[in-house]
This record gives sequence, structure tokens and C-alpha cells, in this order.
Amino acid sequence: MNEQGYNLWPLVILNSAVFIIFAFSFTKPKTARDWRSFGAFSAFIVALFTEMYGFPLTIYLLSGWLSSKFPGLNLYTHNAGHLPETLLGWRGDPHFSPLHIASYIFLAFGFILISSAWEKLYNAQKKHTLATSGLYAKIRHPQYDGFVLMLLGFLLQWPTILTLLMFPILVTMYTRLAIIEEKEMVKEFGEKYCAYAKVTPRFIPKLSFFHKSQTREVLKHA
Repeated sequence: MNEQGYNLWPLVILNSAVFIIFAFSFTKPKTARDWRSFGAFSAFIVALFTEMYGFPLTIYLLSGWLSSKFPGLNLYTHNAGHLPETLLGWRGDPHFSPLHIASYIFLAFGFILISSAWEKLYNAQKKHTLATSGLYAKIRHPQYDGFVLMLLGFLLQWPTILTLLMFPILVTMYTRLAIIEEKEMVKEFGEKYCAYAKVTPRFIPKLSFFHKSQTREVLKHA
């Protein structure tokens, strides 16, 4: 199956390691709940690249239905493994399809959110202050938004049964982590964090042009 783009286990290991190390470098898990969310993200990544370059489990499980829907198509090739393009009847190289390009955009924005937010958070932690500038002036948890965008990018590019099942679990874990962290911030910063939370959305930014100045004004009087 190597000539068809599978059984490339060194690629599975390399790609998995790159994204797991990336996630570890920005999350720095400390508590048990941190390690659980990091472990779930790592499992998602390993499952993804195992099916992308190792063994196409989803294609194998759906082979009967896919064979009847697409007679004559060699399902066990890397290009056919891009299921959204296959199901939509995309005839060109799937790496240049609109969905694949959209997946790159999601991945890029996710990476930018995570890396940019980490710089602000790291500086705030060093000074023992509340992170409210940059992306934190728009949303309270830009890093979790970034991870969700990356997961969505991977799903657009190469959805599998396992990753589709794991995605809502990861989103739920990130949401719970965000709520727990907010309770800890209230204990640490008190009214100042409460005032910040009142004007700054948790995950979805407001489109108001005056939102950033409003956040600064509220925090000034907190």
C-alpha cells in the first residue's frame, strides 16, 4: 500500500511529533485537567495522521458503501482518501480544492491565534497581571479558539470517523477548561477580572469598532 500513499509510518511519526510538540510548547500542561486536554489533542493528531499516511481505517470501514457509490474508483489512494473531495466528485488534485485551501486558512489562523496570544499571556504572567491587550482585548480565550480552528482545519482536510467523534469531545474539554480558568482568575484578580469578563466575550469576538476602547475604560475603573 506504500505506493498508494499509505504505510508511510515515518511520516505518521514526524507529523504527529511536530503538532504535539507545538501544542505542548504553548500549553505547558501542569494540572491533571491540563494533561487530559493535551492528551486528547495528541490522540486526535495521532489518529488523524495514522489514517492520512498509515492505514486508512475510515476508508476500509466505508469501502462497501463507497465502492457502490463510486464504482471503478481506487479507494486506497491518498487522493481518494480526501473524502470531502471524493464525495463531492472533485476531479482535480484534492490539494488544490476549495475545501483544502480553506483548511490551510483555518490552520494558519489557528496558529496565529495561539502564538500571538501566548506572547501576551506569557508577559502578563511574568508581571503577575491580567492579560487584556492584543487578542485578549477581543476574546478571553484566544488560545482555545486557535486550537479549535486548527482542529476544524484538519477535519476539512481529512475527516475520519475517529476524529469526527473526538472533535466535540475536545471542544467540550476546552470550554470546561475555560470556565475553570475563569473561576481561578476571579479568585486571583477579583473585581478587575469580573469587569473584564463583562465586556469581553469568551470565544466569539464582538464586531464593534469601539469594543477595545470600551474594554480599556472598564478596566481603568475596575
